[in-house]
Amino acid sequence: MERWKGRVALVTGASVGIGAAIARALVQQGMRVVGCARNVDKIEKLAAECQSAGYSGTLIPYKCDLSNEEEILSMFSAIKTLHKGVDVCINNAGLAHNEPLLSGKTEGWRNMIDVNVLALSICTREAYKSMKERNVDDGHIININSMGGHRVVPSADEHFYCATKYAVTALTEGIRQELREANTHIRATCISPGIVETEFAFRHHNSDPEKAAAVYESMKCLKAEDIASAVTFVLSAPPHVQIGDVQMRPVEQVS
Repeated sequence: MERWKGRVALVTGASVGIGAAIARALVQQGMRVVGCARNVDKIEKLAAECQSAGYSGTLIPYKCDLSNEEEILSMFSAIKTLHKGVDVCINNAGLAHNEPLLSGKTEGWRNMIDVNVLALSICTREAYKSMKERNVDDGHIININSMGGHRVVPSADEHFYCATKYAVTALTEGIRQELREANTHIRATCISPGIVETEFAFRHHNSDPEKAAAVYESMKCLKAEDIASAVTFVLSAPPHVQIGDVQMRPVEQVS
């Protein structure tokens, strides 16, 4: 991670869970991390914790609604003005709604597409543009996907969410192909964890906290720090090594 010290990483959805763990890990490694979310109070608290811990990097909170393209573009403009640009883009933000395919509400479907698919694509495009403008040829785009992007979970509440994550799988491969065609050494990686014990299930099942808790009690789960470790592992790879897809699950989980 030595070569990343002082360089700029964008982490979306950095207020809680996986995003917060990734932001903390990168600050600990000496990076300047722009952490964005709709509510930045928790990111501001995390930034203070990182500073108190004496980490060599810096966490910069940024308020951004990723379902709004204008806010995303404004964020990238601010990063360019204040920090020159983005060297690492970690598309972590994602959400799920209980909207089955046969009875779901369009509004919920649209929100999942806006955040899980379109925001990821917009951030990737703008990050690549930022890298090219500054002749950065060793940047990295990391998409936090899901095992739901490789298999359809047998639950109607998850089907549309899985579809958006299958899109992330396809988008990451498409990004790799386009980067290769552009003759650049900028890399793209997809990290797909199984169930991670975060606030995700409680947001997904916000009207039924008992059901949310049961998700984590029913099996061995990964921790947010496990995904952060995977991110630092991927970034630590030599510049000539392309780590394409990382699928993660606890050793006790067999399916």
